[in-house]
Amino acid sequence: MAKRTILKLGDPALTMKSEPVAGIDADIRTLVRDMIETLHKAPGIGLAAPQVDVRKRVVTVDLSIGEDPDALYALINPEIVQREGKCIREEGCLSVPEVYEKVARPQKVVVKGLNLEGSEVTIEAEDMLARVFCHEIDHLDGKLFVDYLSPLKRSLIRKKFKKPEAKKKA
Repeated sequence: MAKRTILKLGDPALTMKSEPVAGIDADIRTLVRDMIETLHKAPGIGLAAPQVDVRKRVVTVDLSIGEDPDALYALINPEIVQREGKCIREEGCLSVPEVYEKVARPQKVVVKGLNLEGSEVTIEAEDMLARVFCHEIDHLDGKLFVDYLSPLKRSLIRKKFKKPEAKKKA
């Protein structure tokens, strides 16, 4: 079982904008450790704090799903400072399980943020890594990958995730 519960499509918390992290303290370090454990157990390749019901600008990305420690990124207050090109590829999300749709994203991005030591880092990412950073940073702004789909597709997917209403007693 995952360390933290991943919210699913339909939860209003997923549409809220996250607050910048003012300082990297023990709570933020615990959050990042929990997010990494949750990400690996899901398993997934990216997780943003709002997905575990924390409205802070924190993301974790690991294309290796825990296999390569050098492939793990944890960024505080990340932002995309440069975008280049365009790539359309199938995308999924731990908050929208079993749904995969084609989404256009930049081919390359430059991301800036803080590492857990509080130092600014710049990451030049392309292809899948660029896509995952874009996807996770979108979560920090209350946006899901399904928001890029046509209104009809979005509506059909959202219907799948609506909680069944309580049945009236006869």
